[in-house]
Amino acid sequence: MLSHTDLKKGVRIILDKEPYEVLEARPMKKAQRRPVIQSRVKNLITGSVFEQNFQQGDVFEEAELLKLKAKFLYIRRDRYFFCEENNPSKRFDLNSEQLGVQTKFLKANQIVEALIFNEKVINISIPIKTQLKVTEAPPGIKGDRAQGGTKIATLETGVQVAVPLFVATGDTIEINTETGEYVRRVEEH
Repeated sequence: MLSHTDLKKGVRIILDKEPYEVLEARPMKKAQRRPVIQSRVKNLITGSVFEQNFQQGDVFEEAELLKLKAKFLYIRRDRYFFCEENNPSKRFDLNSEQLGVQTKFLKANQIVEALIFNEKVINISIPIKTQLKVTEAPPGIKGDRAQGGTKIATLETGVQVAVPLFVATGDTIEINTETGEYVRRVEEH
């Protein structure tokens, strides 16, 4: 069992018989009151995110989630289809509400971790850093520093991110999938 002080980013707990992941947790103490943990939690089945306050003395069951390597296959009508990495006949699908913002960084044949709760795939977890090809990037104008030396580039998944001026169309870059920010340009060998 976990107490309110164990709530930190990434901890998975059971609330109302469903698994939740803590996205943020910060202690708050008002004058002469018991400490409260203000948190944002995400339902791993529905994908909904909401704020929740936890009091001193609250206890939680840790969510027991199994992990399975899976491969992303394709998108069809707001459904994302996956299969087990070594068994293409075992397929499952999830909708964009369940997956949330991580859908912007999914590309065909990408390996992800499927999260299993009560013998059912409820969500996926993509790597924190992923490499994507730049499909469209305007040329960087030398001396253009009004925007802090960045420009907007379109990646192979269709997402647009701010990148440094030296990034060109055809480059492969690494993106942080949690923040959606450029990390570095990948040297191709």
